Formats: sequence, C-alpha cells, structure tokens
Amino acid sequence: MSVSTGTARPDPARPDDPEGSAPADSVRREELAAFLRSRRERIRPEQVGLPRGPRRRTPGLRREEVAHLSTVGVTWYTWLEQARDIQVSAQVLDSLSRALMLDSSERAHLFALAATADPTPASETTVLPPGIGRLLTQLEPFPACVQNARYDILAHNRTYGRLLGDLDAIAPEDRNCMWLAFTDPDWAAAMPDRQETIRLMTARFRSRMAEHLAEPAWKALLKRMEHSSPEFRELWERHEVARAVDRTKRFRNAHVGMLSFSYHGLWLGPAEGARLGTYVPSDAETQRGVERLLELIVEGG
Repeated sequence: MSVSTGTARPDPARPDDPEGSAPADSVRREELAAFLRSRRERIRPEQVGLPRGPRRRTPGLRREEVAHLSTVGVTWYTWLEQARDIQVSAQVLDSLSRALMLDSSERAHLFALAATADPTPASETTVLPPGIGRLLTQLEPFPACVQNARYDILAHNRTYGRLLGDLDAIAPEDRNCMWLAFTDPDWAAAMPDRQETIRLMTARFRSRMAEHLAEPAWKALLKRMEHSSPEFRELWERHEVARAVDRTKRFRNAHVGMLSFSYHGLWLGPAEGARLGTYVPSDAETQRGVERLLELIVEGG
C-alpha cells in the first residue's frame, strides 16, 4: 500500500493569504486527529483479535495496533493523530475505516475531515426500491439477496445470510460476493465448485467494469482484490470476459449439508445495476435442507 506524505506546510496563515485557508486547514486536521483518537479508544483489543495483556493502560487500541491493522506506518499514523500537515489517500482512509470499525456515518465523516472523496460512498450501495426487504422475507425459506454489478450484497434474507457462513457477522463494507469467495475460509469451504465459480466471477467483473473504468468505487475494489488475493490477480491477468447467466449452483452448508439450487436473477432497474437473486431448490432434499436451515435460524434467535 502506498501513501503520499506530501510536503509539510506551516500551520499559520501566510500574511498574503486573505482567505485564511491555513487556519481552516489546521482546524480540520485537529478535528480529524481528535476523531481518530476517539474511534481508536472505543475499540477493545478483543474485538479485533488482539490480547489485552496485563500492562495495558491505553483505553482501547494503541496507535501501533491501529497502524498494524490498517497496514499503515506507525509514524505516519501518529502524525495523523498529531494533526500534522500530511496528505492522505482514499485507499489509506478506507483501510483506517475498516481497522477502526466505522459505520457508514463515521466513514463519511472521516473522508469529509480528510477532504477526500470516498470511492465507496454509502449512498451508492444502500438505496433500494421500497418493499424489497419484505419481498426477501416472503421468499424464505428460499435464500435470496440483492447485489449490484460489483457483487456488493445490498440486502439479504435470513437463509441467504447463513447459506455460506454467517453473513451478519461480516462487516457491511466486506459483504461482497467476489471478495468473500476469494478471501473468506467459510465461503471457500461452502463452494464445492469454487474454482470455476471464481473464474466466472472474475470474468464477469472484468466485463462489467468496462463501463465503469473511471469510477472510484470500481477502481478501489479492483485494487483491493489485486492487493489481497494472488488467485484473483492470476485470473484477472487472463483477460477473460463473460456475461451473467442464470444456472445451477451448489453449496455445502455447514448445518444442513449439500444444497443444489436453480438460480434466478431479476434486474431491479433498466440497466445492469441492482439485481434480486433467488435460489430455488432443485430437488426435495434441498427443499428440506433450506426449511431446516430456517428452523435453526429461528431457534437460535
């Protein structure tokens, strides 16, 4: 991950600066520093898989722990919390947002304080036609979800949420089918046809991206996939393309065993954007399996 530290500038406004932009920048940096500290201090080490240790006095996480979780240099992150005049990229802000477990409002605030455009704004992935949530519930026990063309999961019902793992336990910004298929062990274990599936997903993503080459959200996802998955990089370099087609899909569910579905996708708009995908059982065994899966979900609260 590359970061741009820029060139330091003095905080006070220059005498020939009638607008006083430097003081305004200084205030913004101070607000950013205070916000980062407050978000860091609220996170318990156990929440991110770190030991608390007997000598911990710092509330929440230490600076070096945030730097490690977000793959940012400790000195550079320390400068951010000290309100130093450094420039921060959208990629680094995205990493910090994930490391600090920010919700959509907090993430938007972080990018606003950094005066940087968010490549994946929440408004882009959360606006759905009215009634979609009720429709997803009515489709149960059939697993169903809504995705956009980038494979972001925008909404899902309970059976889909437990089809390949515990989707509700995954951070909202990580709920992307392609990301999970390449990086999540539970999803990998649940996909008996994984190699062919990830090949087709990569080919479809390349085909769809041709119309979104200049869009920050698409570029950010591509960069994240290339950075995190050697498998994805190898497939991406093949330059294969494919269009989405409905077909049979199989999953090995951890609770009810092998399930086989006929997948049906319905676009929710005139263009290839949000899509309602429904998994219809292909046989009686799968029908019983999804019914049992929903029972287990209800029993578990």
